[in-house]
Amino acid sequence: MKRLAVTTLATLFLGACATAPGPSGTPTNNGAPGSDRYSMDQDMPPEERRDISQLPEPVPKDEPRSRYGNPDTYSVWGKSYRVLPSAEGYRAEGLASWYGQKFHGHRTSSGESFDMYRFTAAHRSLPLPTYARVTNLDNGKSLVVRVNDRGPFHEDRIIDLSWAAAVRLGIEQAGTGRVRVEAISATPAPNVPASKVPTAVRAALDSPPPNVATKTRLFLQAGAFQDRTAAERMQQALLEKLGMGSEIRSTGNLHRVWIGPYADDQQRQQVRQTMADAGFERPVPVAP
Repeated sequence: MKRLAVTTLATLFLGACATAPGPSGTPTNNGAPGSDRYSMDQDMPPEERRDISQLPEPVPKDEPRSRYGNPDTYSVWGKSYRVLPSAEGYRAEGLASWYGQKFHGHRTSSGESFDMYRFTAAHRSLPLPTYARVTNLDNGKSLVVRVNDRGPFHEDRIIDLSWAAAVRLGIEQAGTGRVRVEAISATPAPNVPASKVPTAVRAALDSPPPNVATKTRLFLQAGAFQDRTAAERMQQALLEKLGMGSEIRSTGNLHRVWIGPYADDQQRQQVRQTMADAGFERPVPVAP
């Protein structure tokens, strides 16, 4: 009964981003949980466009887990999501969106108030709070954000940035942008040792990314599927067993699960062996 109460309370805090597809111009309510608490139907930039060029980035530090927003699992729009036991070693690439005025001042999934003028973000599975470095893969701009909310609940996006973070990274006008997300500080869940993520994987995932302008970007292909659902299952397995983020690259009806990039082939080979030791089929080295 206590567990049910905790789960129910946590669901009430699956905050602003549960209804936010970003500034696409489409209605955002759609019957999503908590959508009736917003006075605006569509999200938009702030009316007061503050200068955030000198705003300092959050300084990563160990923080206790939020009392809210960290259930083992939760559901939005009929789909279930799992919260990672630790952010250590998390790294993934995909699309970022942003959210702003509609949610400004409302409670986030962590119970804090959302401030679109601060460098924060929402993520579906990282523990709250988590500090992460987000890098725009198209222009090289990078920023540390504090993840304190849940979302985005759109399959093609991996993180929802505050308006200020989107401006700093140069994706506000486009609405979305290709990014890399790397957890740079984490508070492990109670009784979850830091060694949960194998050392070889942590070393590879935590190392600085290569300069994309001057070096070949090295990846591993964990699998290729005609069914996208099967590719998503592999993504989830990589997260649950190794704490490893991945991306799906689709060409026609073929969906490839890629992990990386890696700074050099030695690092990539370490991860191949670690995956094989964990029971995965040995991934194939690839480069774009």
